[in-house]
Amino acid sequence: MLDTQLPTPKPRVIAGETHDWELVIGMEVHAQVASKAKLFSGASTTFGAEPNSNVAFVDAGMPGMLPVINEFCVEQAVRTGLGLHAEIHLKSAFDRKNYFYPDLPQGYQISQLYEPIVGEGEVLVELGDGTARRVRIERIHLEQDAGKSIHDMDPSMSFVDLNRTGVALMEIVSRPDIRGPEEAAAYVTKLRQIMRYLGTCDGNMQNGNLRADVNVSVCRPGQYEKYWETQDFDHLGTRCEIKNMNSMRFIQAAIDVEARRQIAILESGGSVTQETRLYDVEKNETRSMRSKEEAHDYRYFPDPDLMPLEIEQAWVDDIAATLPELPDAKKARFVADFGLSDYDASVLTADTDAAKYFEAVAATSGNGKASANWVINNLFGKLKEDEKDIEESPMTPAQLGGILKLIEAGDISGKIAKDLFEIVYVEGGDPAQVVEARGMKQVTDTGAIETAVDEIIAANPAQVEKARENPKLAGWFVGQVMKATGGKANPAVVNQVVSAKLGL
Repeated sequence: MLDTQLPTPKPRVIAGETHDWELVIGMEVHAQVASKAKLFSGASTTFGAEPNSNVAFVDAGMPGMLPVINEFCVEQAVRTGLGLHAEIHLKSAFDRKNYFYPDLPQGYQISQLYEPIVGEGEVLVELGDGTARRVRIERIHLEQDAGKSIHDMDPSMSFVDLNRTGVALMEIVSRPDIRGPEEAAAYVTKLRQIMRYLGTCDGNMQNGNLRADVNVSVCRPGQYEKYWETQDFDHLGTRCEIKNMNSMRFIQAAIDVEARRQIAILESGGSVTQETRLYDVEKNETRSMRSKEEAHDYRYFPDPDLMPLEIEQAWVDDIAATLPELPDAKKARFVADFGLSDYDASVLTADTDAAKYFEAVAATSGNGKASANWVINNLFGKLKEDEKDIEESPMTPAQLGGILKLIEAGDISGKIAKDLFEIVYVEGGDPAQVVEARGMKQVTDTGAIETAVDEIIAANPAQVEKARENPKLAGWFVGQVMKATGGKANPAVVNQVVSAKLGL
């Protein structure tokens, strides 16, 4: 549940022409529920279908059609709330939010204003400087999505696609706890990560499955602390909402440019008007979309076609019992069990598939640190080069773990391992069999290594004298032996033999 002893968030200070200002941000994140059917109909939610092919009569606002709640969507909302350490309301209700828009055929949106299904929660956000703090969640409510208006297919007409109409959304509303553009992006990233772990939203921003409305205001230094003490929003200044942001980079850019716009207005003696604005990517500016509506402007009233939603605590408890290990807990376990650094653990737990892959490699190799190093530095690098995701990796965890086992056993050196990695990644096969078939096994025969060392010492008497005067130069001989043996000699054995032959 919500931690009431949270420290005051650290401010982001922006220097104006005459004063310093602090940035204040609250967010409303719209996350599409991962469900095969819509919130109040059985129509499909498949992305990319032919326009208006995933539309039931109730979605199209046909007379006499009644909504029927999708229990699975309710379960997904409860699961999300539990994942955000939030209060689950056993009784919630749906309201009608009335407004006209061509892609809203009913003339209203079914939402939850007065009695949302999820109450206060929190998210632990990790920042770029290594610090972390909590952002408070005010509520999560379920609502329908609207359709899509298309304006670029004909010079004189617009088209409407109702495929998204009625798709279930979770609106996750934060308190104004976010104090900078980077924090805003980190917050959305963390929400997306948690929901992906839970399986409640795929977080695909490109497809519109995760969108953010960003509320931005500025205040003079010290005013935020007054808000924190009193919870009086008057201390925070007038906010403007930037609508439908679907890119982490654009979220940051829009916040910065909007804050500076507001500062310029205030410092010139004007006042900021509360409104909804859009971010223009090409011009890097925000522009007015409409005046900011209040709840009464939408004429909310309880939806007469839907009874209040009542759920049982036992059902909530059953959902809680099926929750997966979430990112923060998994990261802590990776640090404790595998001895990983915070950074490596963060990289590996950023995605569920990456975390599963790493654990499978570690289980095969028996060496967590080495597994993390090879997954992050070698495999991720190769996948990025090939523009592939971890689930598309041509190398299985068993194959990578097998390579690390060969290193651990002394069968191959680190250099050979890199060559072997490239072969298995491209051609496949069992690493041990590849090593045998291609003669890649590391030379550990002391006699053969001594012969190679003797030949190099005999051919380089001047270098021998230098090495005996300065033992650090013995590494030159080690390098020559490795070169002479095609990198197959065991480096540890080579070092021992070189030191002994040179009398070091």
